[in-house]
Amino acid sequence: MASDVIGMKSSSIWIWMSDPTESRKCLLCWGTLISNYLCSPDENVFNIDFTRFKIRDMETSTVLFEITKPPSTGEIFFILKLVSILDKSGEKRDIDLNAGRFVRYQFTPAFLRLRQVGATVEFTVGDMPIENFRMIERHYFREKLLKSFDFEFGFCMPSSKNTCEHIYEFPPLSEDTIREMVLHPYETQSDSFYFVDNKLVMHNKADYSYNGGT
Repeated sequence: MASDVIGMKSSSIWIWMSDPTESRKCLLCWGTLISNYLCSPDENVFNIDFTRFKIRDMETSTVLFEITKPPSTGEIFFILKLVSILDKSGEKRDIDLNAGRFVRYQFTPAFLRLRQVGATVEFTVGDMPIENFRMIERHYFREKLLKSFDFEFGFCMPSSKNTCEHIYEFPPLSEDTIREMVLHPYETQSDSFYFVDNKLVMHNKADYSYNGGT
């Protein structure tokens, strides 16, 4: 486990190793982007599989994008314009797909001025019931924490398909911050941690560009 928590404070590592159920509290005290994954895909013993995702503007109900997992995609899902890209210098920038746990989003600058966004997710679970399914999602720009979200999915029946919508309330951003976030794509990043009964079972990462359509 120690190799999975590189970059965390030594006291946090001790808490994580001695009592995994304390991991949610530990993450809420952590103020910077975590450099790697804190659990392996094998720890998703409940076979949680996200199959559809939609984002809409709550004020206008405009759907900003929607993506559905085709039946044959296997583990690779929500990978938008990935594998490898060219940075401004023309050099290849490698992206760690890590079995489909990484997502890349591309939005227009107008997205940064939205105050409320609804995120609808559809997911299936395996043959075990899930108690107290919860997600903590933390967003950073240049590793500075912008906002932390804490959402509950609740109880999920075994072998079920589930749909829920969580409301993201974004903090107001200064004009300088908006300009910097637009000028520096993919320096806005997030960690998404999924817990069942306070035990971490999934960890996904994402980065964001806000210069689309410009």
